[in-house]
Formats: sequence, C-alpha cells, structure tokens
Amino acid sequence: QVHLVESGGGSVQAGGSLRLSCAASGYFYRSPYMAWFRQAPGKEREGVAAIYIGNGATAYGDSVKGRFTISQDGAVNTVFLQMNSLKPEDSAMYFCAADVGMRRSWFAEYPLWGQGTQVTVSS
Repeated sequence: QVHLVESGGGSVQAGGSLRLSCAASGYFYRSPYMAWFRQAPGKEREGVAAIYIGNGATAYGDSVKGRFTISQDGAVNTVFLQMNSLKPEDSAMYFCAADVGMRRSWFAEYPLWGQGTQVTVSS
C-alpha cells in the first residue's frame, strides 16, 4: 500500500518562498496523477497543482498560476511544490494526493491522501 508524506511547510513572510515535498512510499502499479490541495479554516478545499507522472503534464489552480510550480523526481517517487511570491491568502494546510486511475478532471476527488503540512504566510 502506498503512503504519502508531506514536508516543507512552515511560516514565511509575504513575498517569500517555500518548497513542499510529497514522498510516496510503496509501489504504484501504473503512473499516478499526483496533486496538491489546500484548505484554510472555514474554507473549502482547493486544488492547487497537479501532475501526471506518466508524461509530466501539469495543471494549476487559477489563484497560483505563475507563482507555484509542481515537479517530480521519479527516481525517489517524490513530487514537489515550489511556492514563490507567497501571499497571506496562501496560508492553509497543504495536502498531497494521488490516484492511479484514469481521470476526467485534474482536481476531482483523489483516493489517496497524506496528512498535510501547514503553510503560514504573514503580511
């Protein structure tokens, strides 16, 4: 069974950067879709970025386009989220998710989730 473990969260001032990591332990029997979501208190979960490991195709939520970059290191089964020009509204718990099934939507429900890592951006 695959487990996802996020790391790299923390506190940063507005305009700063953070790099989140999502390490997948175990074996994916086919190339997965992997995604980052975030959820702030009192708000709905939001799709941030996603990547299809098979060909490297990516997708981003509108609020992070041009500031966040999702990437992969296939050798170590890890996905990264580079977050630049951070804003206070980026503060949230960030979750990594994975799915080996065929998907119709980049940010529809994923079956496998990590525990999350907190990102706090101060003004």
